[in-house]
Amino acid sequence: MSRDRVYVTRRRVPDAIALLEKHFEVDVWEETSPPPRPVLFKQLARCQGILTEVDDIMDREALEAGPSLSVVSNRAIGLDNVDLPEATRRGIAIGNTPGVLHESCADFTFALILSVARRVAFADRRVQSGEWKIFDQMPYLGRDVHGATLGLVGFGRIGQAVARRAAGFDMTVLYHSRTRRQDQEDELGVKWVPYLPSLLRDSDFVSVHVPLTEETRYLIGKTEFETMKPGAFLINTSRGGTVDPDALRAALSDGALAGAALDVTDPEPIPPDDPLLGMDNVVVTPHISSASAATVRAMGMMAAENIITALTGGEMPSCVNPEVLRA
Repeated sequence: MSRDRVYVTRRRVPDAIALLEKHFEVDVWEETSPPPRPVLFKQLARCQGILTEVDDIMDREALEAGPSLSVVSNRAIGLDNVDLPEATRRGIAIGNTPGVLHESCADFTFALILSVARRVAFADRRVQSGEWKIFDQMPYLGRDVHGATLGLVGFGRIGQAVARRAAGFDMTVLYHSRTRRQDQEDELGVKWVPYLPSLLRDSDFVSVHVPLTEETRYLIGKTEFETMKPGAFLINTSRGGTVDPDALRAALSDGALAGAALDVTDPEPIPPDDPLLGMDNVVVTPHISSASAATVRAMGMMAAENIITALTGGEMPSCVNPEVLRA
């Protein structure tokens, strides 16, 4: 009896590929960039499962190309690259990898907060370019993080992990989310703010931790930047599309914002001529908040387990449309 076939769109987690190869025929795209659409469609036409990255677009056209496709496992939490309603309509299970990357993402969020507030990246660029000639701290004066107010937009696992780290800096932590987490308020000493403008007005640092949906696209835009506390900082480790880039540039240019630290951009990758890259008060990193070696491996293994269990009749570690499995 022939084995099911699985396609892996990047060779990023060898252990996950090795695990899949114990169960299935596995094809792997060997380039570091996403497979071109014709290549992707050719593979989808003959595979039952696919392990994707966040920049593999699994839209209606792609799903239509896979007549025998049963499972898509995204090596990420976010699913803005997958047409979930269309997949559900077609009976395709969609897996993701929650619960394994929040601590690494929270670490990185704090790295960005410290970097932009204390001008770490700016100072490094000055030293690297040979501009450090004398002892003079004045060009590098930054903002203290300890004792400041941190506003979290979104309060899932990553937001909660950031709040735990903020306690070590004696920060006042506010959070805005659709669901109030009173148990976490007691445990972490945070305060729920039901209205986003109130959080923006009171926060020295605003950190975005929401998934990208139609509801959250450009959640932070011109009105929100005008509402923010003068001299505040914006941190974004969620998805680039949650922040309006034109409004962000304007807020930074006119001095309404003290700075921004972005691990995600819109578009992504950010064009090399984008004005944000020339601003001394902006830190941009290449979507690496979950990129610790241990976390990347754990995400890959969980994504592989999603495929194995979906195709062998077990319970997927994480399925976002479980009604497909019940059917």
